[in-house]
Amino acid sequence: MEYHFTPKGVCSTRFHAEVDEEGRVGSLTIENGCNGNGKGIGSLVRGMSVDEIIERLDGIKCGRKNTSCPDQIAKMMAEIKREMSAAG
Repeated sequence: MEYHFTPKGVCSTRFHAEVDEEGRVGSLTIENGCNGNGKGIGSLVRGMSVDEIIERLDGIKCGRKNTSCPDQIAKMMAEIKREMSAAG
């Protein structure tokens, strides 16, 4: 399934993810922000479970900000997890 997320408090403006019915990420793309970091994170999370991504990325901060792109990705994955649970 395809998901879209608008992050808050970071340079990136939009995340796009494909997640299969088992909760594994097939792809993650990040619009704007740090191009190389976005591509790197997208490559690293490919094949990972939503739960593992949340566990690894939740709470990471960027400089003085209270969040970061990885933290916002964790928030996206938590939202996806809720949607998948609600769909049954």
